[in-house]
Amino acid sequence: MRPAAAILLAVGLIAATPAFAVLPDERLADPALEARARALSAELRCMVCQNQSIDDSDAELAHDLRVLVRSRIAAGDTDSEVIDYVVSRYGEFVLLKPRFSVRNALLWCAPVLILAAGAAGALVALRRRRIATVPLSADEEAKLAELLKKRS
Repeated sequence: MRPAAAILLAVGLIAATPAFAVLPDERLADPALEARARALSAELRCMVCQNQSIDDSDAELAHDLRVLVRSRIAAGDTDSEVIDYVVSRYGEFVLLKPRFSVRNALLWCAPVLILAAGAAGALVALRRRRIATVPLSADEEAKLAELLKKRS
């Protein structure tokens, strides 16, 4: 029974390892270049799956992008040149973490602007709620005292 349990445990551990979509024939021979390619692939969005990186996706387009990234790296491009090339072909949407630019500045700044507008609105509302306190007249104080005596 113990050998069967060990085999089941081994199969379970193997099945639990993360499965990456990178095929063996895509990999670069140089481990340093392959590490760069994997890092860049993790930053690029699969245009088919949209919430996966091309490193994790099994889609054909993701495969093509992985091959493209590796060919650009093998050609001697820097990381930023590879990213710029892919963005020039597929647009900013291909980046999992978009760059800060004038075109998307409002999206980056919107949470801060909304928070500031809310804080300003709260301050204005609090200032309007303040009511000036006017002391009671002698007649009003007498009526108040009479009402309080009736209650107790």
